[in-house]
Amino acid sequence: MANTELVNFEALALEDDMSRRNDLARNVATLFSFTSETCSDEQIETYDHVLVRLADMVEAQARAFIADRLAKLRRAPENTVRRLAQDEIVVARPLLERSTVLRDVDLIEIARDCGDDHRMAIATREILSELVTDVLVEEGGDPVKRAVAENAGASLSSFGVSRLLDAASIDEELQLALAERGDLQEAEISRLAELAGERVRIRLFEAAGSGAEALPAAAKAAAQRLSNDFWLQRYDFETAMGRVLALARGPGLDEQTLLRFAEQDRFAEVVATFAMLGDIGLEEAKHWMVRLDTDPFLIVAKACGLKATTVDTLLTIGPWRYRLPAAERARVVERYASIIPQSARQLLNQWQGRLAS
Repeated sequence: MANTELVNFEALALEDDMSRRNDLARNVATLFSFTSETCSDEQIETYDHVLVRLADMVEAQARAFIADRLAKLRRAPENTVRRLAQDEIVVARPLLERSTVLRDVDLIEIARDCGDDHRMAIATREILSELVTDVLVEEGGDPVKRAVAENAGASLSSFGVSRLLDAASIDEELQLALAERGDLQEAEISRLAELAGERVRIRLFEAAGSGAEALPAAAKAAAQRLSNDFWLQRYDFETAMGRVLALARGPGLDEQTLLRFAEQDRFAEVVATFAMLGDIGLEEAKHWMVRLDTDPFLIVAKACGLKATTVDTLLTIGPWRYRLPAAERARVVERYASIIPQSARQLLNQWQGRLAS
């Protein structure tokens, strides 16, 4: 149980003045926001326990303050973030729009269980995976569908595009939003042109004539996906390494540990585990697992004896979920199968020697 000496909850429960509770919650959230980058894992756990309990004792205005403070942090208490992200929308909105602590599994659950206000906030996030947008377009109303289509950072599956096109048949604003995207396939553009009004057809014609440069929002989103630094700053690798080190001292680490973290959509923990298994250092692992050149990752994976199915799974989480299309992932797995284990071990030994020196 986390140490909660930070707050005397027994005395607080007897406090009749709600404003004092609200002020205390704000002060705790502010203190954490100032120290989050230097907090230990144990301190973050304590803050998490305290803030979750405070959230049940204060008014919506105070909870909204906590959420706004946590939304901008790379390191934030996970249980508190998830609790507040499912709160009423005035509380949840900043977390749904900005928090990188929320994983796809969290966003999908909220998109399914909450209303369109929550879905709309999720739809405006800087980056959205196909897994999330599929749920948004399936569950959301017309405004949510438009928000997804207008978001150049939202990846769309063929299913998602098909559902949006179905809705666009009677929604010219949605037609225009789709016409502005730079990632529709030729058949999808043709279908949009067939159902679109004159104004949208003109826009499609202009985009076809001027190329991708005419779509600055889409170009910006594509540039972000190509930036390693963009992805590295989204994850709390330090806390993840603390968790993995604790596992290493206890039950130990193996290939199943990697798969378990992958199934939980915990990319930072996957990277930390991969670093430990390959003995390559966290810095190397996190850089190698966000870049488009997957060869260093494949060499380490082969040297560690990972199965091709495990490699395939790892290629579908974190940045690679966005950066590697399915066809490219298949080519990478095929390349992995061709690597000779002995050669991979020799290369890894050379890299480890350089790192040590």
